[in-house]
Amino acid sequence: MHVFVTGGTGTIGTAVVAELLGAGHTVEALARSDASARALQQAGAAVRRGALDDLAALRDGAERAQGVVSLAFSRDYSSPEALTRGMDEEQAALEVLGRALVGSDRPLVTVSGTPWVPGRASTEDDPLPSDGPVGQRGRTVTALLALAGQIVRTSAVRMPRTVHEDGRGGFAGLLTEAARRTGVAGYPGDGSQRWPAVHARDAAVLFRLALESAPAGTAWHAVADEGDAVRDVAAVVGRRLGLPVRSVPEETFGPFGPVFAMDQPASSARTREVLGWQPVHPSLLDDLELLQP
Repeated sequence: MHVFVTGGTGTIGTAVVAELLGAGHTVEALARSDASARALQQAGAAVRRGALDDLAALRDGAERAQGVVSLAFSRDYSSPEALTRGMDEEQAALEVLGRALVGSDRPLVTVSGTPWVPGRASTEDDPLPSDGPVGQRGRTVTALLALAGQIVRTSAVRMPRTVHEDGRGGFAGLLTEAARRTGVAGYPGDGSQRWPAVHARDAAVLFRLALESAPAGTAWHAVADEGDAVRDVAAVVGRRLGLPVRSVPEETFGPFGPVFAMDQPASSARTREVLGWQPVHPSLLDDLELLQP
């Protein structure tokens, strides 16, 4: 299959491009910078120059492809306004990609986050939140999945709060960055809230499986670790960086503070059963042992 990929040089995207190429697919990936273009070429992918707001480039890439994997999202999380701009950009991009595939029965796989459900681990059947700090992403992905009714094989791979590799990435990565900046490996509240996690290379396998075989309009959970207590994550970060570990205000983590404070374990039982996905790479707490001071 010839696959058009956005976000192909991020933590998840790098692993997804490698997984697709390794499975015999061909890849054309969007590249905003010379550095991204070089990385994609070195990986063996063709390059389409453009940014996520280049809607003409997105439309053309999707129309020429046999399948699409959409991973790109702004890296500016500095304020609620910046996060909103990123969600607006993602919404416009997914609308264009979806319209380009209407009536084709070709696959379009996008990324979203696992939902949170009070008192239990969320499952693939739980709806994405439509309110709160990232509610717009939930609404955008829900609208995309509805394109199944217009003969697009849409699916969403829901990612946990931390997608990691070599001790970096996701919410654990943001916690580590905050620790380096403030001199404290901190966690909101009492730290008993749980975050699900997955290794990037395990997540990449699930994106490939969804592209190849997921039914239209379905959602899947890329969850290897159902829920690590945030204070346990902070404890490893503090030990590896030689920093004290303690509770800190939610504001330490910027616009994601309220999300950091939520208890949000997630299950991937149905994903494993139906798609045959089996994560094999290190857990989050093991991977964080690779952090260097």
